[in-house]
Parts: sequence; structure tokens; C-alpha cells
Amino acid sequence: MRRLVARNASVNRVLADRVGVAATRAARAVGLLSRTGLEPGEALWIVPSRGVHTWGMRFTIDVLALDEAGTVIDCVSNLRPWRVRLPRRGTAGVLELPAGTLAASHTSLGDQILIELGGREAQ
Repeated sequence: MRRLVARNASVNRVLADRVGVAATRAARAVGLLSRTGLEPGEALWIVPSRGVHTWGMRFTIDVLALDEAGTVIDCVSNLRPWRVRLPRRGTAGVLELPAGTLAASHTSLGDQILIELGGREAQ
């Protein structure tokens, strides 16, 4: 089985090389709530999704809201537990990453994020 990789094509950096997908209602409802953290290189791609909350979470995350083309239309660094990031118009999916990933990768609004399967684009 090939892994999903999230890559910022605008700055040519891999954001995560172990991307899980929450594509069902049940998986989206649970999200990262059962986790105690994300390791470097891990991420959760929640699709479809327009916004996220961290109610009940035990750790801080970075969040990217992506439109249908994979363009970053909202980004939040260090979203702490018990917070809400309200939906942004045009959001098709949300990528949740370990805290500090956005700063380390220089990811920002307008960047193009590709979710790739074994080197082929999946998004």
C-alpha cells in the first residue's frame, strides 16, 4: 500500500509523508480526538470539511484550509485545544499537521498543496 504525502508545491517542501484521511462522517467526527499527538511527518486530511475544532484534543496543531484546487485559503499555526476555527468560504478540505510544521516549511496563504499517492497527485 502506498502512502499519501502532502507537499507544498509553492516552496517544494514535504509537509507530511504519512497522511491519514478522514473521509467518512464517523472518521471526521473522531478526527484526532483519540490521539495524544502527531509525530513529525504525520497529518490528517479531513475531506470534505470547511472548519475544525479542537474541543477535547490534548495537543496543539497547525491547520490548513484548502480549496478544491489545493490552494491554501486559511492557515492557523499552533491552534490550541478547546478552540474553533470557523469555516472559510471555498474550503473543500482541511489538513491538520503537528504544531510548528507551517513555520518550519514556510507555508502560507496562497501556497499550492498537493496530496500525492506514491508520487502521483491524488487531489
